[in-house]
Amino acid sequence: MNILFVCHGNICRSVMAQMIMNALVRDNTLDGWHIDSCATSAEEIGNDIYPPAKRCLAAHGIPFTRHAARQITKDDYYAFDLIICMERYNIRNLRYTLGDDILAADAQRTEPKIRLLLNRDVADPWYTGDFETAFQDILSGCKQLLSLPL
Repeated sequence: MNILFVCHGNICRSVMAQMIMNALVRDNTLDGWHIDSCATSAEEIGNDIYPPAKRCLAAHGIPFTRHAARQITKDDYYAFDLIICMERYNIRNLRYTLGDDILAADAQRTEPKIRLLLNRDVADPWYTGDFETAFQDILSGCKQLLSLPL
């Protein structure tokens, strides 16, 4: 299973999801999973995980590595089984990099690749400052992903 997590800047929510999902996959000794993350914007390209997000991950015992934020590409759409967005705004912004044709075709699929992590937006801790709530929301969504049929 290849999963790509997406948020606005790829320094908070999506990279937290990447690290959380990697930990869950490792803890459940699952093979054949590739987890990555990226942004819809170019604002943070090359930047590491935002320090408060690192502190939150560390507080929960979630290991993380040096990260370089990147923006989603059309190639990502074809390389990943699922593209999991943190909020509806992220899905709308994919049209700038993926194009309306890919988004329209994906929406017509029986099982679209592009989905929200939860049935609602995960609030952006960059603005709220509430990394713990974002962590708990992301953890819950990642656990749900583990139960998907491969």
